[in-house]
Amino acid sequence: MTGEAVRLLNSFGHRYAAAVRVATLPPIAAIALLRASTDEFAATALTVAVAVIWTCVQGWLRRTVTVPVASDVVVLLGLCLSVFWTGAVEDNNTAWLRLLVTFACVTWQWHTAPLPGIIAALVTGGSMLVIFALAGQGPTSSLLWVPVMAVMSRAAWTVITRSAERADRVAAEAERARRESAVVAAVRAEERELANSLHDTAATTLLMVGTGQVPAGASWLAPQARRDLARLRSSAGGRRPDQADLVDLLRAGLDAGHLTVELDAPRTLPLPFDVANAITGAIGEALNNVRRHAGTDRALVRLHGGPSAVRVEISDDGKGFAVGDDASTSRRGLRESVHGRMEHVGGVATIISAEGAGTVVRLEWRSDE
Repeated sequence: MTGEAVRLLNSFGHRYAAAVRVATLPPIAAIALLRASTDEFAATALTVAVAVIWTCVQGWLRRTVTVPVASDVVVLLGLCLSVFWTGAVEDNNTAWLRLLVTFACVTWQWHTAPLPGIIAALVTGGSMLVIFALAGQGPTSSLLWVPVMAVMSRAAWTVITRSAERADRVAAEAERARRESAVVAAVRAEERELANSLHDTAATTLLMVGTGQVPAGASWLAPQARRDLARLRSSAGGRRPDQADLVDLLRAGLDAGHLTVELDAPRTLPLPFDVANAITGAIGEALNNVRRHAGTDRALVRLHGGPSAVRVEISDDGKGFAVGDDASTSRRGLRESVHGRMEHVGGVATIISAEGAGTVVRLEWRSDE
């Protein structure tokens, strides 16, 4: 499969080969006409016109179609045969034909496969040498240099092509590594979200029951277990909507009698689903911490903002804690379920607390758009 670098190089080779041949036409034509004798000027001018027209036409055609190199070889050899009726050998006016053929042989190597390009150059150069010899001009070093220059051009183009292929391989490996990294990151994010959901739901509920914080027959326990299971199922997979109403998600999560929560929020607040889900999860974990650690059964949730910016404060008047305490700041609930969730969606979480002064958890998110 051809890579992007090779594809661009091939396209460049076609365009640049045509540009070089067209650009060299004016000086080549000038040499032909200036060296032509008066008697042979008309025939020479006609031959030059054919060379100019063909070079321009094949250069223009190469933009949309592939012009066979064989047709180029035939036309160039036909132009070389003009020495028999233009008196080019007698006038020593074959230099322009040598230049025309040389530029063609050199530029062929930029847009043909190696074997056809070299064969075309050798056939054209050798045939030109034979034609000039039959017309009476002996071999010259300039004629012998035509195939040599073609081979040198092919060697240089091969080096450039291999560099492009190497660049394509490096780019392909980088893209493959990027895709693999993205897959790994997505899997880790999914695992992290599932772990957070498990921590915030069933694990927390079971821990409270297991440590005797709530009696096993508490009226809210069975509904809470059902909510925990439903949340885990929704986190495990399935298509997610583009947007969600943060207020609806909050009210569904606050529907439990084991903690009295006062909610100060607008009627609706649509947000991107991932953002709404992250903020809801962070609020839920903050409320779990109130229930488990604050020594109070009341909390206040204030929600302000709109679709482009949100600010949430979860406060309680419980016993609080020292924020700088390593044991408190390293808890998974704070590190992953609060800070981690907000950071994942481009938000920030701030915790303000002191022993005996209650706790305020502030969540802030702002859209990049």
